Amino acid sequence: MSSFVIEGGHKLCGEITPQGAKNEALEVICAVLLTPEKVTLRNIPDIQDVNNLICLLCDMQVKVEHPARDTYTFQADEVDFDYLLTDDFLRRSASLRGSVMIAGPLIGRFGRALIPKPGGDKIGRRRLDTHFTGIRKLGATFIYNEHRQLYEVEAKHLKGTYMLLDEASVTGTANILMAAVLAEGTTTLYNAACEPYIQQLCRMLNQMGARISGIGSNLLTVEGVRTLGGTDHTLFPDMIEVGSFIGMAAMTGSDLLIKHAGYRQLGIIPDSFRRLGIIVEQKGDDVHIPAHTSYEIDTFIDGSILTVADAPWPGLTPDLLSVFLVVATQAAGSVLIHQKMFESRLFFVDKLIDMGAQIILCDPHRATVIGLGNRFPLRSSTMASPDIRAGIALLIAALSAEGTSLINNIDQIDRGYQDIDKRLNSIGAHIKRM
Repeated sequence: MSSFVIEGGHKLCGEITPQGAKNEALEVICAVLLTPEKVTLRNIPDIQDVNNLICLLCDMQVKVEHPARDTYTFQADEVDFDYLLTDDFLRRSASLRGSVMIAGPLIGRFGRALIPKPGGDKIGRRRLDTHFTGIRKLGATFIYNEHRQLYEVEAKHLKGTYMLLDEASVTGTANILMAAVLAEGTTTLYNAACEPYIQQLCRMLNQMGARISGIGSNLLTVEGVRTLGGTDHTLFPDMIEVGSFIGMAAMTGSDLLIKHAGYRQLGIIPDSFRRLGIIVEQKGDDVHIPAHTSYEIDTFIDGSILTVADAPWPGLTPDLLSVFLVVATQAAGSVLIHQKMFESRLFFVDKLIDMGAQIILCDPHRATVIGLGNRFPLRSSTMASPDIRAGIALLIAALSAEGTSLINNIDQIDRGYQDIDKRLNSIGAHIKRM
């Protein structure tokens, strides 16, 4: 298990470029299973979750080449279904939540799939009902093998239908879409997720020959086709990393330019940081955060305490609430952070309290942050990263704190952030990997 030793109190300065979007990468990599032709994907982030999924496809005998640092080609013309029956496949795919999205492509193209019970972050119950219900409505049958703890899925003939999803699940929408593009007839998905990741997946599938309309809305219409071809697709910048850099710059009082940030795809994220008093400047496709000596949390129009809450797109992504929470600790004013989707994502606040933050954990979903401004900087501490997003929030806290902090279990951070220590050290941070 690796650790970060962070010497806090150093300002960052210069430029940093976000990696390709992790969540999009997991979707589009699974989509290569929909065709026997070659698919080229660019701007792929070099992070654990993505690399593990690529290795899983290699073991399924998908031909994978790596011609450039952030570019891969895939050709799934000889998929080995026998590997899906092995204990190695079950162990590895169960530890990687994104692997659940290979089910849709396999069912759509081959009519069968195996789905282990998923792993991933320990941030509360993350159910698969939306995936299963949608794929069932297309004509698939699910049998749970209790002994091996996996779902056996078969579909002799997928047929398009109308469905109203019970929740706007991003991975659920992706899985159903990838099954529906090869189903006979028309599939209508209402209450579909419409995050930029899903929009990108739809565009990639259309480039492969699919017929998806309504992209960017929560009502998607899919006209099934018989086959899909290859394509060349470039991933968006990772908006979660962009948001992390915005918070990091503000909390350390740094002047930072985030290059090629994909500003138009950031949605409500810049305005949400502005509500915390942070200056966020758009410069073309770049984001500039000037050095802050202080920042003050806004209130609602009637003067009541601001609430920052997650919501399905175009609302605020839940993946950034941990960052908003830690940034608010050094603001002037108070804010209620309401994490609606996952009941365990706020349990890292005890580590911030140990660092001197004034936070009241109201319940598993809500925390009130009483910002005392930079008059009372956080102090260094020893802590462990419980998940990807809490991990980056703790790293931001340690960068702003006085003294030297230790963060253990940084494998969680590495799952979602590419070479984060090297990239931050290049602009002034003092982080040592142990």
